[in-house]
Amino acid sequence: MNCVNLIGHLAQDPELRYTPGEGTAVANFTLAVNRPFLNQKGEREADFIRIVTWRKLAESCARNLSKGRQVAVEGRLQIRSYDDREGIRRIAAEVVARSVHFLGGRREQAPAARDGLDDTFIEDGVEIKDEDVPF
Repeated sequence: MNCVNLIGHLAQDPELRYTPGEGTAVANFTLAVNRPFLNQKGEREADFIRIVTWRKLAESCARNLSKGRQVAVEGRLQIRSYDDREGIRRIAAEVVARSVHFLGGRREQAPAARDGLDDTFIEDGVEIKDEDVPF
């Protein structure tokens, strides 16, 4: 079973691209996830994990998320290899998201970062707005 669940803050704005040929939407962003312990200096460290989203989920993340926004990501770990520009073989680990839940709401963001956000939750590419939830 390959299942990854993460909660963290975006370290950068999502980058939206479209695949050549079919034009499928793909968005990437880095999630800063705090480690559950302090280091020897008594400081909290974070892991920076690459997240990949596809299709409607990618477009919604690119439209609604920005640096600093807290999200919960559920997906699978993917390990892939590629050749860099110098021809050196590299290995990349990333989480391919199945769902992204927007956490924290607009209240935690600076006023400039709030514009255009609609607190949409994404579940397998289906958008559910706050006003659609009965509780």
